[in-house]
Amino acid sequence: MVPDQIKSPHLLSDTPRLLAPIAVHYTAALRTYGAQPRGVFWRDTKGQRLRFEQLIGILNEDDWGRGLAINDLGCGYGAMFDFLAELPFMKEGRYQGYDITEEMVDCCCQRITDPRASFQQSLRATKTADYSFVSGTYNLRLDIPDDKWLDYIQRSLIDLATMSRKGLAFNMLAGDRSKRPQKTLYYVQPEPLYDFCLRAISPHVTLVTDYPLAEWTIWIRF
Repeated sequence: MVPDQIKSPHLLSDTPRLLAPIAVHYTAALRTYGAQPRGVFWRDTKGQRLRFEQLIGILNEDDWGRGLAINDLGCGYGAMFDFLAELPFMKEGRYQGYDITEEMVDCCCQRITDPRASFQQSLRATKTADYSFVSGTYNLRLDIPDDKWLDYIQRSLIDLATMSRKGLAFNMLAGDRSKRPQKTLYYVQPEPLYDFCLRAISPHVTLVTDYPLAEWTIWIRF
């Protein structure tokens, strides 16, 4: 579990207004494209699955043989549960998805009736899990300045760490590897966030870059 000194119930108290325009954009995408990758601003299912594979790389060998509780912050239409559902650690596991968009959560509840999965409209995790995952949630920032968006990401990661027993993993867009950067997306080199995670969350941080997408993944273990 993350050290007690960084726990704070007020880390994200000022962010609902910050994220409100982003929720509007995701609602529009879902209405246009439905429950598919483009409905959450991803290009295709292949890339989406590859991202999930990088995130669960944080699991150790023992984790695969036991039931795990999973948090998914920014779950969209529930694609990560689709990916996890048949894996060994979900046989007796529990999945909790969170999204800021009401229609995303409604879509998940209508589409996924598996009793292992629950969904909640929330900008933060509210249940403690073994592992927490964040896939693409920090990418869309619209016109929010870089420094303000980075501050939100850092506070969100600290908050999520307090709700994670064994670790958390997240991914970000790498601007130097993107062929067509978009102004509404947030691109960042891994070093500042890697150093932040080491300093503020845990000494056990791994950077993953060896996969063919214009992004990177960080694992944080406790």
